[in-house]
Amino acid sequence: MIDISAKRSVCRSATASGTIHLKKGTIDAIRSKHVKKGDVLEVARVAGIQAVKRASELIPHCHPITIEACEVWFEIAEGCVIVHCRVKAEAKTGVEMEALTGVSICLLTIWDMVKSLEKDDQGQYPDTRITDIIVNEKIKGPGDE
Repeated sequence: MIDISAKRSVCRSATASGTIHLKKGTIDAIRSKHVKKGDVLEVARVAGIQAVKRASELIPHCHPITIEACEVWFEIAEGCVIVHCRVKAEAKTGVEMEALTGVSICLLTIWDMVKSLEKDDQGQYPDTRITDIIVNEKIKGPGDE
């Protein structure tokens, strides 16, 4: 890992997002909460928050930091669900990897929960894809240092 011992802790935040593309019927089932495995978005939210707290366990050079806030929210659009994750911490290093990890695990959790609805007759997922995982914003210190 990079030596950050000389750096001072400052307030940091990052917001990331990503998209999972799904069939219309799957989107309808998520909206109406008629998915066999349960409430897709609430399970994904919890999974994302857990992932944020474990990013340093999953990414070898990611420093362990104390997460002070984590917010996960969703937009249901035409043929997709967009996941957003905002992370805040008082730390010596940024929190963008935590936000990206949260988004990624939310998206994978959604896929896992709806895969029975997404499979075709051959058991494949021709319509399902995860795209556009990005850091939307990264802030260091009061304002944008």
